[in-house]
Amino acid sequence: MPVVIVDGQEIEIGADERLNCIEAARRAGKEIPHYCWHPGLSVVASCRMCLIETGQRDAATGKISMVPKLVPGCQTPVKDGTVIVTESQLVKDSRARVEEALLIDHPIDCPICDKAGECLLQDYHFEHGQAERRADLHPFTSRKRDVGPTVTLFVDRCIMCTRCVRFTREVSGASELMVVSRGSTEEIDVFPGFPLDNKLAGNVVDLCPVGALGDKDFLYQQRVWFLKREANVCGGCSAGCSIHTEHNQDTVYRLKPRENPHVNTWWMCDDGRYGWHHLHDQSRVLSAGRRREANSNGHGTPGDAFEAIEWADVVTRLRDDLKAAGRLAVAVSPMLTVEEAWMLCAIARSIDPEAFLTLGHVPVVGADETFPGGFTIRAEKCPNRKGVEEVLALYGAGGRSWDDLLAHVAAGKADAAWVTGGYPTPWIDDTTAATFADLECLVVQDLFESSLMKLATWRLPAAGFAERAGTWVNVAHHAQSFGQAIKPPAGVWPEGRLFWNMLGRRGLYDPVGVRQQIAGSAAPFAALAGDVPANGVDLRVRQLA
Repeated sequence: MPVVIVDGQEIEIGADERLNCIEAARRAGKEIPHYCWHPGLSVVASCRMCLIETGQRDAATGKISMVPKLVPGCQTPVKDGTVIVTESQLVKDSRARVEEALLIDHPIDCPICDKAGECLLQDYHFEHGQAERRADLHPFTSRKRDVGPTVTLFVDRCIMCTRCVRFTREVSGASELMVVSRGSTEEIDVFPGFPLDNKLAGNVVDLCPVGALGDKDFLYQQRVWFLKREANVCGGCSAGCSIHTEHNQDTVYRLKPRENPHVNTWWMCDDGRYGWHHLHDQSRVLSAGRRREANSNGHGTPGDAFEAIEWADVVTRLRDDLKAAGRLAVAVSPMLTVEEAWMLCAIARSIDPEAFLTLGHVPVVGADETFPGGFTIRAEKCPNRKGVEEVLALYGAGGRSWDDLLAHVAAGKADAAWVTGGYPTPWIDDTTAATFADLECLVVQDLFESSLMKLATWRLPAAGFAERAGTWVNVAHHAQSFGQAIKPPAGVWPEGRLFWNMLGRRGLYDPVGVRQQIAGSAAPFAALAGDVPANGVDLRVRQLA
C-alpha cells in the first residue's frame, strides 16, 4: 500500500486513490486551512491559505528530499513516499501573512454579519493570524446587492475564493455568476439580465467561507450559536438528500445539506432547502377529533362537526370504531417512515385480518431534473415510496397503489378506510375524495385540511418530516435513519407514537427497537440490523412492478 508521511506520521492510502495534500492530511487528523478549495469543485489554488512544505522519501534509501518552496496543498497530489509538513514555522508565517492580507480591506462587521460563529475567516484568524493588527483601521461601507431571489451579495466581505462562480458553472450549469474587473477592484457579480435563479442557487451560501453571500430566508433571523443541529433527511422528494435541520426552541430556521457521497454528495435543491415553512403554518391540523353524531334531523352540527378527543381515548375508540365498521382498507402514505408503515399495517391486520393494504398517494410533479454536476431533483415528491412498498410486500400487499384503493372502495368492497397523508401541499381533489363519501368509518390523518378530511369520521393530525424519527428508503434503495429534530405543535402526536400505543406497547415510542424487530424478521431490511451509519446503507431491495 502507498504510504504518505504527514508531520512524521505514516498513513496508508489506497493504490487507486487520488488525493491531494489536504485530503491526505485529514487521514492523519491534520486540518490544512483553505478557502478556495472544495472537494466538489475544480481546483484553482488562488487563496494560498493551504501552502505547505512537501517532499519525497526515497523508497530505497529512506532519504527525504524537500521542495525548496511552499506549495498549495489543494493542487499537490500525493503518491507513495510523499512527505507533508503542515506545522513548520515557515508554513505558520505564510498563513499569518495570508490572513493579514485578507483582513486589510475586509469590513470588521462581525457583530452584524450572519456568518459570525461559522466564518472561516474569523476562525482562521484566531488560529493562524497575526498576534496584532499592523495596518490602520479604515472606515468602510458594507455594499450589498441582490444577485437573485434568494441570495444577497455583501460585496466588501468577499475574499474572491470564487467557489460560488465555479459552482454555477460546474454543478448547476447556469453560469450566472462571474468575476468582474481586475486586481484590487475585482468583484463577484451576475451577468446583466441573468440573476442567480437556478434550483440549486442556495448552495452558494453554504459554499461561501465568509459572510459575502447571505440567504434572504435566514438573514438576521438567528445567531448560529443558538441553533441546535440534527442530522436529518429531506422529505421533499424521493432523492432523500442528507441534511442538517437547524432549530431553536422547536422552531426550524434553516436546512443545510449534509455530506453523503451515496446520495447527494454536498448539495441540496432550493425546493428542499426552503421546504420547511409548512411545519409552522398556522393552518395545520393540531388536534384529534371525531365527527359528532347526526342530530334528530339527520344533519351534523354546522361549523362544529368534530368533537375534540384526547389522544388516550383515540387509542381505544378508534380501534373500536374501525372494528365495528367491518371491512377495512388502509392507505399507507409514502411520507411515513418504514417503522411507522410497519406498525400501521400490523394495526390494520389486528383489526381486520383481511384488511386491504395499499400504498398511499404518490405525488409526482414534472420529470426528474439532472444538473451538469450530477445532482438530480426527483419528480416523485415523497421520501419513502420504496420503503413502504417493501413493507407492504411483507404483509402480502406488494404492488398495490393508490388507484387500487380507489377502485376497491368504489366497488363497495370496504366499509372503513384509514388514509394517512403527511403531505405538505394539496394532493386530493373533490372528485377523488367523493369516492370515500359512503364509508361507515373514514379516518384521515394529514397535515392540513382537505376535501377528504371534510368527509372524515376521524380527523387526526400528522407530523412533519422534522417532527418524526425513523427510516426512509430513497429511490435508489438507500436507507437512512434519522432522529426527531423538533417536537410537533402542542396537541399533535407523531404517527409513530399513536401506532406504538395502539399496538399496546409500553413506554415511549422506540423507532430503533421497531427497526431492529423489522430487520430481524424481514430479509429485505436485514441491513438495518445494528447501528445504521450516518450515511445510511444500500438495501438493494427488489424492485416491485
